[in-house]
Amino acid sequence: MGKRRLSFLNEVRDQIKSREAKDFVEIELDYHIKEAKSHLLTKGIDETEAEEKAVGQMGSPVMLGQQLNKLHRPKVDWLTVVLLITTMGIGFLPLFSLGYMNNGHFAIYKIIFVLLGAGVALGLMLINYRELEKLGWLFYTIGVLVLIMIKALSKGFVFGTSVVEIGQVTIESVMSIPFFFLAWASFINNKRLKIWHLGMLFVLSFYLLFTIPSTSTAYIYTVMVFAMVWWSKYSRKTILVITILTSSSFIIFGLILWPLLAFYQKLRLLEFINPEKYPTATTLYIKERMSQAGWFGNSMNKETIVDAHTNFVFVSFTYHYGWLFGIALVVLHSLFASRIVVVLRKIKDPYGKLLLIGAIALYTIQFVSNIGMSLGYFPMISMSLPFISYGLMPILLNAFLIGVVLSVYRRKDLTSSRFSHIESGEI
Repeated sequence: MGKRRLSFLNEVRDQIKSREAKDFVEIELDYHIKEAKSHLLTKGIDETEAEEKAVGQMGSPVMLGQQLNKLHRPKVDWLTVVLLITTMGIGFLPLFSLGYMNNGHFAIYKIIFVLLGAGVALGLMLINYRELEKLGWLFYTIGVLVLIMIKALSKGFVFGTSVVEIGQVTIESVMSIPFFFLAWASFINNKRLKIWHLGMLFVLSFYLLFTIPSTSTAYIYTVMVFAMVWWSKYSRKTILVITILTSSSFIIFGLILWPLLAFYQKLRLLEFINPEKYPTATTLYIKERMSQAGWFGNSMNKETIVDAHTNFVFVSFTYHYGWLFGIALVVLHSLFASRIVVVLRKIKDPYGKLLLIGAIALYTIQFVSNIGMSLGYFPMISMSLPFISYGLMPILLNAFLIGVVLSVYRRKDLTSSRFSHIESGEI
């Protein structure tokens, strides 16, 4: 690098506070200086003079550095942060209504879960998400190993269990989702990987999820992958073919495996299709509790609701606090999902876009499925309501997603297109 160019770039860097912005600005400015120098060389100017003039066209390094420092100052999406804090805070209300906060175990663990979730979101926000793209294969391998470990430690021969315990440590199949999430964003953005490559990767991971078994995890995983594919670089024709082939495969697969399903799995589907035929159906019980909620709830009635603090937390929340608060909770989650969509529209980086699409898919499918299940519009499965259901993984998984969203937003201005104005003399 020429001494004049090096000196200029160092002076610009000195005015910029963000380390990431320093490196990005240096690379971009160096590129534009070289472009200008090459143009001058074609006019017969010698190399030393061409570099001097090319650097001179950039203007004052101090002023340029100060302006770029303002432009690329790290940004925090405070609206998403406020929504995160609010939703986590509301997550304590079901425990209060159920009397669980009087139990030291529930109270202490809930506080620990929330603090860990906040730490995960904050930590990921500070990490440069672009550094994760090159680790796609590592993340996929870790996700597969998590599932293989669960399958190996479970006692079933064909079907095991989606949760295993090693001492005080519980390993759940949903722990693989964050790793697969990062892996698929990297894979789909990798031009060297063909459709059939992606197909093989999906079949392997889905097979492991299905044979553990973990229906709910396989469900949200499938939605996430196909949401990324549908909004990827592939042509509409290719995506349509993939959708038709996959849908047909799932239908055939389902018909073949129906006889192999456990009794409770079949019962859940049959209850959903015709709940009146099953007088002890959970669906009818849940509908009855929801119909008794009223606008302001039954705060004095401590009637027990099945899985009141986990899968059916929305039912217990609405039953105790009323439809007014239930609707407010739905609106809050909808705002969360809408905010991610708004951030997505501001992002130009393809990898960042894929991460946000995957985050929207994972967050929304949990939220919509849980609410739909509570209202009788979706079959009964093990599905948490983001940040509201009690448990470590429901908080950590969604805090992870929000942390990725905050990381992408924080670096949304570090894109090459922002420097097009340098050539036009706007700075």
